[in-house]
Amino acid sequence: MESLKAVFWKPDPAAQMRKCNALIRANTRKLDRDMSQLKLLEQKTKQYILQSSKRGQKQPSQAKQAAAETRTFARELVRIRKQSSRLATSKAQLQSVQMQVNEAFSVRKIEGSLKASTGIMKAVNSLVRLPELMGTMRELSQELVKAGIIEEMVGDSLPDDQLLEGEDDEAEAEVDKVLGEILEGKLAKAKVADLPVQEEAAEPEEDLEDQETTLAQMRGRLEALKS
Repeated sequence: MESLKAVFWKPDPAAQMRKCNALIRANTRKLDRDMSQLKLLEQKTKQYILQSSKRGQKQPSQAKQAAAETRTFARELVRIRKQSSRLATSKAQLQSVQMQVNEAFSVRKIEGSLKASTGIMKAVNSLVRLPELMGTMRELSQELVKAGIIEEMVGDSLPDDQLLEGEDDEAEAEVDKVLGEILEGKLAKAKVADLPVQEEAAEPEEDLEDQETTLAQMRGRLEALKS
């Protein structure tokens, strides 16, 4: 019955607009959840850096290993922040798409026709290539094609090496910047605030055993946010 309707009647513009807005809101909520998880992961990683640094200060025999740990965690923090920044940019693009889509439907209602928008098409093409949004953005792009707002379907998702393009060139400088930001003047504040990190640092043997597990868990969470 629905297929027969599609043959004899054009899609209802109001229903199309509602569906497009629902898909955009779903993508926005997904980005908000991912950014919240990244924020929590960032805070935990900062604590791991403080913990490793303090252990190196308290136990000189472990200073070299502790220094290596702080840099390892700092590299992970750089990756977390870059991913968080990319998601924030994607959210802004998505909100722009929603405004343009609603404007296009409003123009269609007034003028009775709709011209394809290259601006919307470019933004949708960019968003649909992100691993985090690929599924629902493909569905949105199909609805926009049906409505005549865009003309082209989109390509495949971006490989991770393109998502993190330029990371290797600036990695060490970024790591140094992160360590300077977190360690300079912040250990004293941590003592006053009596952070949980302080208690964990009292058990260095357990920390050493758990380092690889912690890193694996952090990287697993980062990858999970891309799926």
